Amino acid sequence: MSPQNKPSIVFCHGLWADGSCFSKLIPALRADGHEVIAAEYGLDSAQGDVDCTLRALGRVSSPAILVGHSYGGSVITAAGTDDRVAGLVYIAALAPDEDETSQGQQDKFPATDVFSHIEVADDRVWLLRSGVDCFCGDLTADEKETVWATAMSPIADLFNQKVDGVAWRTKPSAYIVANNDHTVNPELERFAANRMDATTYDVDSSHVPMLSHPELVLDVIRTSAGAVQGTAAGATA
Repeated sequence: MSPQNKPSIVFCHGLWADGSCFSKLIPALRADGHEVIAAEYGLDSAQGDVDCTLRALGRVSSPAILVGHSYGGSVITAAGTDDRVAGLVYIAALAPDEDETSQGQQDKFPATDVFSHIEVADDRVWLLRSGVDCFCGDLTADEKETVWATAMSPIADLFNQKVDGVAWRTKPSAYIVANNDHTVNPELERFAANRMDATTYDVDSSHVPMLSHPELVLDVIRTSAGAVQGTAAGATA
């Protein structure tokens, strides 16, 4: 990568979301000169979601930064072992180790409020409208409606599926802890950030800081991308 080129950004969404949850970040990063793509996976299987992310990596130039929100953190933890990935950014995210599933990591901490507002139907896990405030309580009323309307529904056993690969052991990582999260336990987030020795940022946010505090999240991504670009420039000097 030449010094003037910037790493690509690949976004990975969580359980009750799609790529639109990054809509406040994508235009600014594109304006900065980054190639940007969101991996739009179906939440049908953990391996399938990782495979979709690897395909998305093939649609942009390398190296790339993987950015994972919530369950997307599990996805980038596995997909990030790919040689095209130079760095990881976790947003209020899961980050299982080699002996953990997404559910196993969550079980080590008290359950959060959102799990009192879900329904399993048609073998999928649905976020009830009553759970929106647990998910994104610091957004406007209109934004909450959009989040609920675009919420996907994972297959019921998704969190119990194991995928090989722990990218945060070998790739530089940043982690945004959402202090007011009622979906992923903030203590899990702090533990995960410490375990991976991530550059850690705290924000008084609900589970969706990319929507409630987009400028902070942009700063974190830009800092991570700049570090990758600087490392690449030094390697070719």
